[in-house]
Amino acid sequence: MQFIIPINQYKTPLWSIHCSTNKPVTLTSETQKLKQKMKTVCVTGGSGFIASWVVKFLLQKGYTVKASVRNPGDPKKVEHLLALDGAKERLHLFKANLLEEGSFDAEITGCDGVFHMASPFFHNVADPQAELIDPAVNGTLNVLRSCAKSPSVKRVVLTSSIAAVAFNGKPRTADTVIDESWWSLPDLCRQNRMWYVLSKTLAEEEAWKFAKEKGIDLVTINPFMVIGPLLQPTLNTSATYILNYISGAETYQNGTSGWVNVKDVANAHILAFENPSANGRYCVVESVVHNSKIVQLLRELYPSMKLPEK
Repeated sequence: MQFIIPINQYKTPLWSIHCSTNKPVTLTSETQKLKQKMKTVCVTGGSGFIASWVVKFLLQKGYTVKASVRNPGDPKKVEHLLALDGAKERLHLFKANLLEEGSFDAEITGCDGVFHMASPFFHNVADPQAELIDPAVNGTLNVLRSCAKSPSVKRVVLTSSIAAVAFNGKPRTADTVIDESWWSLPDLCRQNRMWYVLSKTLAEEEAWKFAKEKGIDLVTINPFMVIGPLLQPTLNTSATYILNYISGAETYQNGTSGWVNVKDVANAHILAFENPSANGRYCVVESVVHNSKIVQLLRELYPSMKLPEK
């Protein structure tokens, strides 16, 4: 699923998304005290694009980090994490199964906070329910169940997505503002076979329901397309999207996308955890640009490359 908004979908010449929040988060003296107390955290999906940066920044701040990875014995998945400053002393990698209730119990026990970042993202799936929806929804609930069992957990930060926000079928103009009050509609997602969008929407909805029932302090981060330097050896989805432009694509889609740097997204997660005043959902996007601007920028940076002309 690519979060590109076709212009003709809304019958307007051009529109852009502006994400705003009236919940500014700034560092306070309380935050500094919290940072000193909260030293051990769990990061699920620790080898992922955003999660790797979260792990890096947490280690830099002095945290002890327990990070789940699919295969701790696979160098391709873990070498970049083990090479981080502080990893030898304060990084523990473990294997857990999102679909197995209790799989995270032992590692989350004793943690001050949890960053739940593990969720599958595939373009083409044969079985959306088994490949995307179940791991996203049931995986999120299983992690939250483990959190509910551990009284040491003070806050959970969930990596959601703009996918859970923006797809509701509302008419839009160039002045439309999408904010944290918006929710994507599951029925619309099903009708349009937007399975990843559906998985993120349902996962976040269920997370909020469970958190309310169990009294879990939950904050969600909802970024748009995330771009920036890679710590892991594999490309993330947004980077693949850019790569398509420099790999022989003849045209670009007539639409707009929101973009944000991975370092900003990682820091947003940590700030949401550390600051006591953080609450609710946070849409994270630095700018919204038309695809023609992306191609123009690539042309300026790499004038010798063949890029789409239209």
